[in-house]
Amino acid sequence: MKIIKYFFEFISIISLFCIFKIIGLKNASSLGSILGKIVGPFFRSKNITKQNIRTGLGNLDEKNEKEIINNMWSNIGRTFAEYVFLKDFKFNKTNFDHMKIIGTNYLNEIKRSNKPVIFYSGHFANFELMAMELDKFGIKTAAIYRPLNNFFLNPLMEYLRMKYICPTQIPKGRMGMREIISRIKDGYSIALMMDQRVSEGQKVPFFNKPAFTTTIPAQLALKYDCKLVPIFLERKGSLNFEMTVHEPYKIEKTGNNEEDTKNITLKINQVIEKMIIKNPTQWIWSHNRWK
Repeated sequence: MKIIKYFFEFISIISLFCIFKIIGLKNASSLGSILGKIVGPFFRSKNITKQNIRTGLGNLDEKNEKEIINNMWSNIGRTFAEYVFLKDFKFNKTNFDHMKIIGTNYLNEIKRSNKPVIFYSGHFANFELMAMELDKFGIKTAAIYRPLNNFFLNPLMEYLRMKYICPTQIPKGRMGMREIISRIKDGYSIALMMDQRVSEGQKVPFFNKPAFTTTIPAQLALKYDCKLVPIFLERKGSLNFEMTVHEPYKIEKTGNNEEDTKNITLKINQVIEKMIIKNPTQWIWSHNRWK
């Protein structure tokens, strides 16, 4: 039964969180890396992961393919362990400069303009830190998230996200769309991940293979004249990160809303592709993106 499965998952995760907290950030991140490489492959199909890598990067030799998979699970494990220390990241209590931001001039322009934009990215490095850094920079941001299936664990994760990542969190779905529109009208920028499969969207090429992709950024940009802002986060070493904020760009309207939506979404996918190619070891290849 799912309720039993979810309960034991919850107890296991809470137990690990307690251990991580006791041993401290650096040791926890290192332990998370080890656990990720050991346990991670049992949670996802190895065939899907390998097939996804071949779809995105072509046929690599076995050594390179193994290195990407190994480093991917290492990063996922580190990110999991670092959840316990979101407060430290938020209030700069890590005792070292963990974040370098490239493109602060663009963030300053967005802040001065007081006009909402659409930030988009993918699940790279410790992806939770992106919305956190926007909030720390003083940009009114609403982050879109997907609630966890585990109803024991989800309230805890929502609490952590709202308290330490970004106070305004909007769940995906139709009800969430209403709140997104309301927030934009109130001057909030929107931050969302564009790299995972959605049930509602359009099939748009992603690494030259059709993949269901959300059209929310395109719709919002067309309706509210919001600029689109790509963000890329990279893990540089174990606990050092580099966040690149790319130049905001305004979309071009042709008058054909359906065609414009598809073209804007295609461009977003192409930007995400370039981010993945830049550092393929830090993207989540285990997700069944092309299902």
